[in-house]
Amino acid sequence: MHFRTLFPARLRRLALVGAALATVTASLPAAAVADAGDRAHHPSDRGFSAVIRYTEYGIPHIVAKDYANLGFGTGWAQAADQVCVLADGFLTVNGERSRYFGADAAPDGSLSSATKNLSSDLFFRGVKEAGTVEALLATPAPAGPSRQLAELMRGWAAGYNTWLRKNRVTDPACAGAAWVRPVTALDVARRGWAVSVLGGQGRGVDGITAARPPAGPAGPGAASTAGPLPAPGVPGPGSAAVPDPRRTAEAARELFAAENATMGSNAVAFHGATTANGRGLLLGNPHYPWQGGRRFWQSQQTIPGQLDVSGASLLGTTVVNIGFNDRVAWSHTVATGVPLNLHQLALDPADPTAYVVDGRSEKMTPRTVTVAVKDGDPVTRTQWWTRYGPVVTGLGASLPLPWTATSAFALNDPNAANLRASDTALGFARSRSTRDMAETLARTQGLPWVNTVAADAAGHTLFAQAQVLPRITDDLDRRCSTPLGRATYPAAGIAVLDGSRGDCALGSDPDAVQPGVFGPARWPVLRDAPYAANSNDSAWLANADRPVTGYERVFGTIGTPRSLRTRGGIEDVAAMAERGRLTVADLQRQQFADRAPAGDLAAADAAAACASALADDPEACRVIGAWDRTVDADSRGALLFDRFWRRFTASAPLAEQWKVPFSAADPVRTPHTLNTGSPAFAKALKDAVAELRAAGIALDAPLGRHQFVVRNGARIPLSGGTEALGVWNKTESVWNPAGGGYTEVVHGTSHVQAVGWDGGRCPVARTLLTYSQSSNPNSPHYSDQTRLFSGERWVTSRFCEKDILRSPGLRVVVVRG
Repeated sequence: MHFRTLFPARLRRLALVGAALATVTASLPAAAVADAGDRAHHPSDRGFSAVIRYTEYGIPHIVAKDYANLGFGTGWAQAADQVCVLADGFLTVNGERSRYFGADAAPDGSLSSATKNLSSDLFFRGVKEAGTVEALLATPAPAGPSRQLAELMRGWAAGYNTWLRKNRVTDPACAGAAWVRPVTALDVARRGWAVSVLGGQGRGVDGITAARPPAGPAGPGAASTAGPLPAPGVPGPGSAAVPDPRRTAEAARELFAAENATMGSNAVAFHGATTANGRGLLLGNPHYPWQGGRRFWQSQQTIPGQLDVSGASLLGTTVVNIGFNDRVAWSHTVATGVPLNLHQLALDPADPTAYVVDGRSEKMTPRTVTVAVKDGDPVTRTQWWTRYGPVVTGLGASLPLPWTATSAFALNDPNAANLRASDTALGFARSRSTRDMAETLARTQGLPWVNTVAADAAGHTLFAQAQVLPRITDDLDRRCSTPLGRATYPAAGIAVLDGSRGDCALGSDPDAVQPGVFGPARWPVLRDAPYAANSNDSAWLANADRPVTGYERVFGTIGTPRSLRTRGGIEDVAAMAERGRLTVADLQRQQFADRAPAGDLAAADAAAACASALADDPEACRVIGAWDRTVDADSRGALLFDRFWRRFTASAPLAEQWKVPFSAADPVRTPHTLNTGSPAFAKALKDAVAELRAAGIALDAPLGRHQFVVRNGARIPLSGGTEALGVWNKTESVWNPAGGGYTEVVHGTSHVQAVGWDGGRCPVARTLLTYSQSSNPNSPHYSDQTRLFSGERWVTSRFCEKDILRSPGLRVVVVRG
């Protein structure tokens, strides 16, 4: 690679940048298309080129001649900012964590739910040896990836490898580490596949790799054919009982509840009828992890005449996942659709590794995998696969699914056959309207676990829950659910179907690109509403005045209580739409309003009842009463109310928290009126006061003094609040009172974008990457945007050429293979 870094005076800079661009757009050699086979999996960087213009806060604007070269520039730039996080992820998808870090250490959780390196390695090594991703890459589009996406992945791997070869790693997380190695296009595809199955097979990794058949057949005298599935709670011979439906349903509800998730989001699109100029507006506020492989990374990708898009990419992906161009803007929110289902197997009494379908025994397929382990012998384990998917013995510790002598569970994940998510993003990047975006969703059908919220320059809005979900209709559930499924499906959307019946297969929709999933005609969709919003509840109240109904339970619920974040968000955006004359500045104000809906609903009642609960402690009552009901960094009383509210809502059931219950006829305003007579109320208040005093934290201390992150030894105070409080600007931190309070953000507000149009050629956009571009503490972009976030300030997006070239700190790098 040859590179130049330019710091010229203004006129000289413009001339040199123009020359660099001319090189890219006119005279760079075309990248050769890789042959099938090994050449596609082991890309050379020969012949690749891209121009990267860095503007403020290290945001790269990547220009290339074609998709392969654009991938090259993107891979190079991502490696420059995040090489250690990327290398760690590639180690994961190759099943080599135990080799370098030991079998019992824990992964960062970004690419699966595995609790130890060994289970992660057994799973991903099994995927690798089975050729799962290779088969998907060989599938023609639209069921498989497009040629453009294949070129992007090939170029990305070459760009990453070029950066590794020509640069010294300075991040202490992996400097000098043997596991930081070149990658292939296939590695890039495997990482994308891992992201797609996060909600399915990725959720069950420990249970898939730990699955073991019970010893031997059911015993002497067993029938020669399998009978009906065992009743719940009745143990099979020599093995554990089938799980109790009621307890399993509650565990499943907790597992899939938005308030317990490590990812979420808010997004709202406003129609032109509500805006100052008749054009659309979009505010996207994803809540994603602040550390590890699910961080976002900002860039602009340009192929002159073909593609020009700005936004954020999940690390290791080749495309802009959420973003905008000169005509459309979009964001995603984690959806309520459950992207997996279970099939309860009736086992052959003569063989616990065979199951019966329509009276005929069918052998499971063993997948035996060996994993190298640091300072130990290799470990070999066998996974068991069926026509439905892998046998799984649990979805986390709280949801066991035992493999008995008569019954087992197989996990169906339709996204295990889906590499199309990046093609969806590419289609969005090239769209000119929300109509184009809806057509992209219908054509690619690639989004595994998110909703889409979008607006366009013509003033249109779109909400679509266009997920790849197992085709579980409510009718199929009624006909085919086992006793366990009859409890888990209504409670959590997890269907458990009778695997012994062929007529319980998922079937196909005529407009679906793969078997066993819903086609676009069945998706919950809302077009051209005055506002379209989502905060991780179901599609039902994307607009409270135009409820979305008629979808199957697997997509989510209808007529059920909404989270406080959903309720508060709807109140805010509905009022904005009613007020009208909206601009991008209004979106910015909404992002940092930092209103705590729980405070508006409950703080006054809590303060009034405080005197009887804390008769000998009037200061706490005064602090709660004086609190301004926000979670700004300088808010006094926010911390005390937060600690009280977490305790109260964790210990009191929803029905006990409020005097006025939920009503589906008034879902945004109910339930309400705090039940201060609940025994949990006084105890939670006393415990919160005692906790803060024991930690030496003043009850009226400003929130930012005790909610902060430390970067290079300096404290950076943060505003924002927790899921329990219902705050739009969500901040979920580690509570460490001995260390000063909330001392590190686990997940929350990440890549924010407020986008509109004014009739000119350039979108009006403000962005903010809360945790900054780089995880490397030696990078100048390790905490610069984090400080902006602390001050509730924004980055003015530089989308058009004239704005990029006017950047005061413009730095141009020409990268070549």
